[in-house]
Amino acid sequence: MNIKKKKVAIIGSGSWATAVSKMMLENVKHINWFLRKPETTEFFEKHGRNPRYLQNVEFDTNRITFYNDINEITSESDILVLAVPSAYLPVIFGNLKTDISKKHILSGIKGIVTNENLLVVQYLNKYFNVPFENMGVIAGPCHAEEVALERLSYLTIACTDAVKAEKFASLIRCEYIKTTLSDDIWGTEYSSVLKNIVAIASGICHGLRYGDNFQAVLISNAIQEIKRFVDTVHPITRDIKSSAYLGDLLVTAYSQFSRNRMFGMMVGKGYPVKAAKLELNMVAEGYYSSRSIYEINENYHVDMPISEAVYKILYENSSPKTEIAFLTEKLS
Repeated sequence: MNIKKKKVAIIGSGSWATAVSKMMLENVKHINWFLRKPETTEFFEKHGRNPRYLQNVEFDTNRITFYNDINEITSESDILVLAVPSAYLPVIFGNLKTDISKKHILSGIKGIVTNENLLVVQYLNKYFNVPFENMGVIAGPCHAEEVALERLSYLTIACTDAVKAEKFASLIRCEYIKTTLSDDIWGTEYSSVLKNIVAIASGICHGLRYGDNFQAVLISNAIQEIKRFVDTVHPITRDIKSSAYLGDLLVTAYSQFSRNRMFGMMVGKGYPVKAAKLELNMVAEGYYSSRSIYEINENYHVDMPISEAVYKILYENSSPKTEIAFLTEKLS
């Protein structure tokens, strides 16, 4: 099977969906692209670019078929690439009548389906009977903004089937994207979720005027926290220092492009959580994931002081200053 001759669909209209579409068009002649709003499609077809995200990326719309109907695009595509906020996935797929159990699916979603605290691969397997071996996960470190600028970036493609992992990777590998392969779909997904929570913690600390010295301690403790959790939830041999785990954590916690860090920074500076969400005007996955991880961990009892501090600040109205002060006594 030549995967580059298969019909590829991008599901999503945000910055990451736009970046993924750019990568895909480096390797395939044509893509299908699902955009929820018809007015976004109209703008795209007229101007050749996304009206809201990565507006400097120009597309040849002759190589794109746009859809606003999830059933039409899934019927017309062999491979589905998911790049929507996790909270939107049940909304979009709630109207799905197409059988996608035989499709190949590549998830670029770095969040949890919060209604049931399911990873994306669990959600697709449970409700749409997609076999785990037919699903891949895109893991960082990689910001959409740097893909738009064609700055060298590295992505890990995780799939339990090594052959399919390589085929998925061939869809995004190009001059400015290097890829590595993994079989750890569980660890890479959970790590992607957790690093967003840590990035919120990093932003809160920055907003509270903690310096670089403390940030280094925070992140070095965070990777240990992530390892404890993923090793407990899905115990396999993995190198937590590799770029899919540690690298993704670092770029999300430190980068100017990190919306989770930016959200945390506003909370640390005194914004009420609701006001920070409105001001950000983008989805910070870590906000929703914080509650999900807290609830999941009620079954595992992993020591997670950073994630717990973020949860208390966001959902129990704890003072950021007080909660981070408590946290500083737990880190080493």
